[in-house]
Amino acid sequence: MLTQIDIVNAARLWLGTPYQHQASLRGVGCDCLGLLRGVWRDTRGAEPEVVPAYTPDWASSSRAEALAQACRRHLTEISVDELEAGDVLLFRLRSHLAAKHTGIATTSTSMIHAQDGAVVSEVSLAPWWRARLAFAFRFPGVTR
Repeated sequence: MLTQIDIVNAARLWLGTPYQHQASLRGVGCDCLGLLRGVWRDTRGAEPEVVPAYTPDWASSSRAEALAQACRRHLTEISVDELEAGDVLLFRLRSHLAAKHTGIATTSTSMIHAQDGAVVSEVSLAPWWRARLAFAFRFPGVTR
């Protein structure tokens, strides 16, 4: 049975992976969605759907929550107040736009994410990130 710690440990294997738009290869390159996809593969197996090509500004002109809708198809939505280690976090980088950034909680106060111009890192869920947290999801079947 998959545990929250299994998710966190899988995500930590990606630390130091360079940012690369649309990539999802541990140690070689990934973006925030690629990190999530890779952790899914590492813990669950084959990805449940093909991710279409997307530009870096794909959510810059729309409020359509395409990323949240995709997560709802494969993950269990939880309240952002319930987040725990191993949960998937979605952020709205601008309050008037759709959520387009993902991270994986490592504790209730930290996460691992991939950000343009950096390597996959574990960071604090500081007030800046908390203010932008729009959705939280849990991998299906995960136990404590």
